[in-house]
Amino acid sequence: MIDIHTHIGKIRYREPYLTAGKLVRWMDRKGIEKAVVLAIENPEELDYYVPSPYVLKSCRRYPDRLIPFCNVDPRIRNSSPDTDFRSIIGEYVEQGAKGFGECLAGLPVDDPRLMAIHKACGELGIPILIHMDYLRNTDKVGLPGLERVLQAAPETTFILHATHWWAEISGDVRDEDRGGYPKRPVTPGGKVDYFFQTYPNIYGDLSASSGYNALTRDPEFGRQFLERNKDRLLFGTDYLKPRQKTPIIDYLKTVDISEEARQCILHKNAERILNL
Repeated sequence: MIDIHTHIGKIRYREPYLTAGKLVRWMDRKGIEKAVVLAIENPEELDYYVPSPYVLKSCRRYPDRLIPFCNVDPRIRNSSPDTDFRSIIGEYVEQGAKGFGECLAGLPVDDPRLMAIHKACGELGIPILIHMDYLRNTDKVGLPGLERVLQAAPETTFILHATHWWAEISGDVRDEDRGGYPKRPVTPGGKVDYFFQTYPNIYGDLSASSGYNALTRDPEFGRQFLERNKDRLLFGTDYLKPRQKTPIIDYLKTVDISEEARQCILHKNAERILNL
């Protein structure tokens, strides 16, 4: 298994510190071969930063197990889309970063500053992992802003995550679903399926409660969704603190899908995207 979404460090007040060593020992217990470690450099969402240099340094201790991603806040310097994001991100890529994220900026997903980062990632040949909810990488119901992003940066590989993205698995999204975990049965016309069918450069990160809820709120739909989109889905946990529950692991190991689909989701898609 390759986990597309983990964290290290201390990111919330009064929660324990998660070292790279503790993360790897947890991976051993869960049977996870490799994990992407995401940097946090946006002020929204969490209480502390986990900067790119720290992630890169920590992952060098376990080069066969941990895969570092880097991060840059779009509001650095003069908060301008003309900032030379390509050079800044490129320096991290030279130091070993294999992708960009977790992007948690409290801006519209198609903000010009974020658009500049999206394009820079495409030019550098690395994927970007984006968290979408009611505050971070925001968009209207139906995701028109995300569609503009995909159209503007066709060379960039996008990995989408969090509550608003996964609420759009259903065709009846409500505004409050952007930050929640709807339990209603899925209705036809969801934008997630539409994006997978329309754009070759977008993937879904199944981590956290948002991904698990999307698959289990309507079990039969979830099973068919996994099979139908086996080439666009990535196993992830969003593991960020010791003793955290990660039900997605057992779910993906036991859900009634073909072995081909299971292996694509658990590791093959990540191997392709990350050039492993």
